Amino acid sequence: MKESQQLILSNMAWAAEQHHFDPDFFTRQIRGQRPEFLWIGCSDSRVAPDQITQSPPGGLYIHRNIGNLVYGSDLNLMAVVQYAIDVLEVNDVILCGHYGCSGIVAALDDSAKGPTHDWLSNLRTVYDDHRAEIDALPDRESKVNRLVEYNVRAQLIHLAATPPVAGAFAAGRRLTLHGWVYDLRDGLLKPLMDINAASDLRALAKLESVLL
Repeated sequence: MKESQQLILSNMAWAAEQHHFDPDFFTRQIRGQRPEFLWIGCSDSRVAPDQITQSPPGGLYIHRNIGNLVYGSDLNLMAVVQYAIDVLEVNDVILCGHYGCSGIVAALDDSAKGPTHDWLSNLRTVYDDHRAEIDALPDRESKVNRLVEYNVRAQLIHLAATPPVAGAFAAGRRLTLHGWVYDLRDGLLKPLMDINAASDLRALAKLESVLL
């Protein structure tokens, strides 16, 4: 059996199970969505936001890209952020990186080609900003994982400066940006930092590691 066909069969089993245990499940789904969180994460296949947080359908509004990067020029991401904040009225935005990220490795090695190389320019800038500390670490794994943390910090600050977020802060919205790191070794999410309307972004230069 082709693997793609197995996905269809698995979907059929899931739908039947949902209907069996909750006959009104799909009726509620078509009425619209009201997620509590916007999740901005990496496209890595090992980091599935719904699964690692046990969130049901409708719980997370999700955007994913290689390296969980934030570009103000990325219309896809900006549309997601604007819609989540202005229309869905989410009050919590989670930006989540993960240890062992291949995008981070590619930025450290400057090994990516084509569109991926261009996409990672933001990440290479983060590395340049913290090169002295990262290069002084004793092994490659430590370097990769420290850059993961600094990247979450940098992207969260970029996110705070985008028009939808800055506008929500200025309007007094109860909006909080959360920077988290997912640890592939133990499956745990590790909070790194938060930003809200009262945060002093200049005071966030020092970043304590959450890697244990």
